[in-house]
Amino acid sequence: MTNEHPETLIASVRRAIALVDIVANSPRPLPVKAIARAAGLSLGTAYNITLTLVHEGYLGVEPDGLVLGSRFPSMRPLEDDGVFLARVRRTLRGVTEQLGATAYFSRFDDGEVRVVDIVDAVSSPRVELWVGIDESAHATALGKQILAELSPSQRADYLSRHPPAELTPHTITDRRTLFGLLNSPIAATVDREEYAIGYDCIAVPVRAPGVIASLAISLPSDRLPRDLSTSIRALQSSAAALSLQFGTMRFGQFTM
Repeated sequence: MTNEHPETLIASVRRAIALVDIVANSPRPLPVKAIARAAGLSLGTAYNITLTLVHEGYLGVEPDGLVLGSRFPSMRPLEDDGVFLARVRRTLRGVTEQLGATAYFSRFDDGEVRVVDIVDAVSSPRVELWVGIDESAHATALGKQILAELSPSQRADYLSRHPPAELTPHTITDRRTLFGLLNSPIAATVDREEYAIGYDCIAVPVRAPGVIASLAISLPSDRLPRDLSTSIRALQSSAAALSLQFGTMRFGQFTM
């Protein structure tokens, strides 16, 4: 390396760091065009820098944009949205590839049950969330799994603000029945057409300090295996690995 143009070298490094920070602070994958726009760079310059960062492992490529790469998350606290998303996205992609089903990650955040990310399986597209998940956790396996992890007061508060509504003929709306199902932590939850006719869902908990979350898959009802044990074990294994990663990180703003 020469010192003929130190200003140019420093500027290049600063641009690369700026692009990584833009991705780290984004809760969603970012296309190169969006990164270039946010950084105030030409598309060509942004493309060349991100290509190098991908090659070095500091950024990773997803179908809908760039996330942080495998070399980067360990150097940043999990309080960054992009770090959290990168870890979740890799887990969801692994679940989708292993089970051939659309994978979901949901989390209890500020009193609501929210879908953080979804990775679609080509052969099994996602269930359209025509009723917001924060309004209908009672009708989904991923929502019930989170509600079961809450304290009785948190659960009562949620259901008082979101009265169980009948979304399909299979939806459980009776509060006593629902509380009975959710009265203690559940190893796995199965929703059979409670949210949408023709779709079933399996969810398992993701537990870590500061995190109440669930990992789930959805499948057309006619594709759900008769024996769910293999799918549940696979989900539990992925959830345990994700919980371990979360447990070693500092959460900052995500602390419950």
